[in-house]
Amino acid sequence: MSAGPLSSRYRTAFVTGASTGLGLAFSHMLLQEGVQVWGTARDPGRLPACVGFHPVRLDLADGERAEAAFREAERAAGGFDLVINNAGFGVFGAFAPTEFDAWEEQFRVMLVNTARLAHLGLRGLLLRQRGALVNVSSLAGEFSLPYQPVYNAVKAGLSALSESLMYEVKGTGVIVIDFRPGDYRTDFEGSVRRPDQPGLDPLNAGRMARAWTAFERMMRSGPPPVHAAESLKRALRAGCSRTVRTGRPFQAVVAPLLARFGSLALKRRIQESYFGL
Repeated sequence: MSAGPLSSRYRTAFVTGASTGLGLAFSHMLLQEGVQVWGTARDPGRLPACVGFHPVRLDLADGERAEAAFREAERAAGGFDLVINNAGFGVFGAFAPTEFDAWEEQFRVMLVNTARLAHLGLRGLLLRQRGALVNVSSLAGEFSLPYQPVYNAVKAGLSALSESLMYEVKGTGVIVIDFRPGDYRTDFEGSVRRPDQPGLDPLNAGRMARAWTAFERMMRSGPPPVHAAESLKRALRAGCSRTVRTGRPFQAVVAPLLARFGSLALKRRIQESYFGL
């Protein structure tokens, strides 16, 4: 484990979704560690203005333009030693009544186009034989959130991608971190999209209302984003590929143990009770 600042190992970093929440906390942590940060947002005007931070306009809805923005930033930085795929969004709704376009967009943005950036970033890291790729997935990939089916699916997919890449980078000088946060006070719930759902039955409508209330309560009572940034800093200092679960102790430690040693039926009952289903 390196005891020095992260800048002794990571000179430059690329962070998606850096204007708010975890991405902003990661950026501030890296800057404090002496790392130059290229941070992205759809609206660069929302990005911080501070020494060492380089704003990048990037919208993951357009994969080709996102790829071009990454390449341009990479040239300006002289290569990235750290790539953090953090950007994403939530969609809350019952799967069948919601038009599939909403789900397809979430798949494209959060899995397909995030994988595009992971692909680009990893090529550069392997070329220089050093650095880290961090894919921010979620504990929702293990403990599915009700009425957020595709969010759960894409986060589980990112974890599976990271797990596979850990085998590929072994012995190369590059590490891969599957970073799985739980609930943090990021106002994520305030940006969740809630599309129209024509024909939603009363039973699901009632369940959705209770699930949304529980979801808001979880997010507002979670730890501050700086807690997640400290978890990431420790993982980067450790210097080896790993899965990092972070959040309140029940989510990050107790629940995974229950899932590992309990049954799937027990896990579902706990989730149903918590969300009032």
